[in-house]
Amino acid sequence: MMKLVQVLYKKEMLDASRDKRSVMAGLYYAIGAPIVMCLLFTILLKQLSSPEALEITIENSDAAPSLVSYLEAYDISHGQEGNTKAITLIIDEDYELDMSEGRSARVTIVADKSDNKLIKSVRRLEAALARYNSEVAGLRLISRGIDPSIMRAINVQTHDQATPDSKGGMFLGIATLSIIIALFYSAMNLAIDTSAGERERNSLALLLSHPLSSTQIVLAKVAAIASYSMIGLVLVLIVSKFAYGMVPWEQLGFSINLDVMFILFCTIIGLPIALMSASLLVFVSFMAKSFKEAQSYVAFVLFVPIGLSMMTTYDIATDYVQWIPIAAQQYAMIEVIKGNELPLMQVILSSFGTLALFAIFTMLSSKMLKSEKVVFGL
Repeated sequence: MMKLVQVLYKKEMLDASRDKRSVMAGLYYAIGAPIVMCLLFTILLKQLSSPEALEITIENSDAAPSLVSYLEAYDISHGQEGNTKAITLIIDEDYELDMSEGRSARVTIVADKSDNKLIKSVRRLEAALARYNSEVAGLRLISRGIDPSIMRAINVQTHDQATPDSKGGMFLGIATLSIIIALFYSAMNLAIDTSAGERERNSLALLLSHPLSSTQIVLAKVAAIASYSMIGLVLVLIVSKFAYGMVPWEQLGFSINLDVMFILFCTIIGLPIALMSASLLVFVSFMAKSFKEAQSYVAFVLFVPIGLSMMTTYDIATDYVQWIPIAAQQYAMIEVIKGNELPLMQVILSSFGTLALFAIFTMLSSKMLKSEKVVFGL
């Protein structure tokens, strides 16, 4: 049986290699995703480490020269008309008098907080005003001979035990998300072509006319698809290693290093996902009656693994999701790249669960090939 599967596997690999456009369409993601992520991360880190100057409208600025100077130190200033954000800081007419007499001086921020483009700038202005308020309050207490620390009932000190490798939680999640998705996208076109495509070309019926079992045919197809998924995985890992190495992570005090051991680890735990992904894609493609219908079904079904991966990326119900296939493997990747202890039990159980799904989808596809309606798309 295994010899026949090997022969069929070589045939499927040869057929796939002839359709270079279909193969490259899947591998383009593995090459392009890390590069696009690298560019996005570089821009985002630049904005976080050195935010752009915020120009707003400040009314009655002459009444509060010290406040205006303080805001300018944080790159918040009164801009020229037409170049400012839709944020107005109104300084009260009695501001100077209230400040000199030690009373609360009023300033008003006028902005539309429902505008997603403004909310970040508004919060930045509010944070700067809060810092200024705290500093002035401290100076007032000192001028009255009172230690400002008396206002702090609890002196909270935090000892951060995070390492530079473990601080980029969100970025690590997005990086591993692109790695997991590569296992599904790299061979998606090939999976549809080798199942629904062969049925439309009538080559599937010809293949079944030979003394071969439907299980052997499905296993060969799944193995070929999984092989291209693994090629995509290795490719995205190698490109990510060099692409992420060019991102200035140190600007935010952490680092992301994809070393050889991490690449090997991802390759090992990615193999069960590749087999499950291939069997799932073949099963869904056989359910469809045409090539175009298979594309629609596959695109819809892929929302499930992408959703599980995104839940891990954004830390949604991680205590439960970390035991589920796909999400558990990604969680293990994040822990390893952070330098934490490998969640061995989750990896083992999720890997067995992934292989069980592979066996189930393979069996279901084999049974479907015994039906003339599936073979001829009736």
